[in-house]
Amino acid sequence: MRKRSPKRLVIVSNRLPISIEWDNGKPRARHSSGGLVTALGPIMRQRGGLWIGWPGSVDKVDLGRLIPASEKPNYGLRPVWLTSDERDKFYLGFSNEVIWPLFHALQTVCNFDPEFWTMYRRVNRKYAQVAKRHAGKDDYIWVHDYHLILVAQELRRTGVTGPIGFFLHIPFPAPDIFVKMPWRREILEALLEYDILGFQTVQHRRNFIQCLRNVIGDVGLEGKGHVLRLKVAGRRISVGYFPISIDYDQFASEAGAEAVSEMARNVRQQLPDRQLVLGIDRLDYTKGIPYKLDAFRNALLRYPELRERISLVQVLVPSRADIAPYHDLKIEIDRLVGAINGEFTKSGWIPIHYIFRHLDRVELLALYRAAGIALVTPLEDGMNLVAKEYCVSSVEEDSVLILSEFAGAAVQLQRHALIVNPYDRDGVADAIHRAYHMPQEERRQRMHRLRRSIQDQNIYEWVDDFLLAGAASAPRLPATSKPVRKAARR
Repeated sequence: MRKRSPKRLVIVSNRLPISIEWDNGKPRARHSSGGLVTALGPIMRQRGGLWIGWPGSVDKVDLGRLIPASEKPNYGLRPVWLTSDERDKFYLGFSNEVIWPLFHALQTVCNFDPEFWTMYRRVNRKYAQVAKRHAGKDDYIWVHDYHLILVAQELRRTGVTGPIGFFLHIPFPAPDIFVKMPWRREILEALLEYDILGFQTVQHRRNFIQCLRNVIGDVGLEGKGHVLRLKVAGRRISVGYFPISIDYDQFASEAGAEAVSEMARNVRQQLPDRQLVLGIDRLDYTKGIPYKLDAFRNALLRYPELRERISLVQVLVPSRADIAPYHDLKIEIDRLVGAINGEFTKSGWIPIHYIFRHLDRVELLALYRAAGIALVTPLEDGMNLVAKEYCVSSVEEDSVLILSEFAGAAVQLQRHALIVNPYDRDGVADAIHRAYHMPQEERRQRMHRLRRSIQDQNIYEWVDDFLLAGAASAPRLPATSKPVRKAARR
């Protein structure tokens, strides 16, 4: 008998796509930023459904009344309200002082406070309660990212037996890193309560399976390719790698709009007779920003002809300022920018233009359009959608992507980007020099192939691949109506 299609796709993530900000004591709604919202927003607008998450405020408000009618999404929003203590110990604490650094192989930054773990469990239970209250028995619940690893376990404890999927947007660490986690068994056992687990790359999936073998015990595997069937601890689940992407058509269309073109021209006119190197990073120690700045300085030292012919536009997006390592990182970045500008600035030329704020959509796309080189050099990254956004926004196809080998995006883009080790300042400097001197024809060939690759593996294919992979244990969801062009999976 054919199974019924679920009524809805229910997304459960740490944040809603709408955030509440307070201005002079008055709440206002704004669109949330970040890779997860960038990726899932088009999916939910196209498919409809329900999105559960925290709106970013510890004070409850009527979310529906804050959103202008013209901006209300065509899918449901259900907020999870956190107290200030929950925010501090769950979000700032366990999520971002334990899992985030550990999963990015920076265990020395971790703060393994037991109170953080207690609160992490409590808040995951709260998300699960909201999901159970608002999701129908035929809905497909899709939980996202490291903040909410325990949600399926909490749902199962309340009697939920329906299909639940999980996608990890950040890396999964190797066993020698993961073993540092005091609650490693609890984390793995909670992940086994999902019907399907999705990772960004085959290496992340491999790390997860190796951790299971080391911590839980015997693991049986069936199948081959990007989705395997796993038998462990009496459970059978699917595990796969699904490299996330963006809405190619939307980015390409918006990047070509007249408002973006005009702003891009203005940027070039304000910084004439030079190539712009663009860095756009959230304030985070995993992004390797000090290493990037040091490599840029090294390029100016080793290749004097680049002086007055190249400028770095470094956008730093504020994030997690309440966490001490982030505050210290901001101070270090400020110092480095000041030192480099002080060392090299000449009349009419500043080597680094430094922007510390959120950009609106037109500003972001205009910088993508204006920059001839993108410098995307994280120390570790699940995917890094900035790299893909930059390529798709290069509608003239005359730019160069320099990309860290430790970004998940490098698996897909390595053939036509300039791949670097972000710790190798000479290697990054050499890549900047090579990109500056790259002939136009080579630039166009490389960028055309990068854009074609992203178009072939767009966000709609990503979601369909994930849901199709879970079809063995879940009712079939309708596919997206967006046309996709299949590319061979590497």
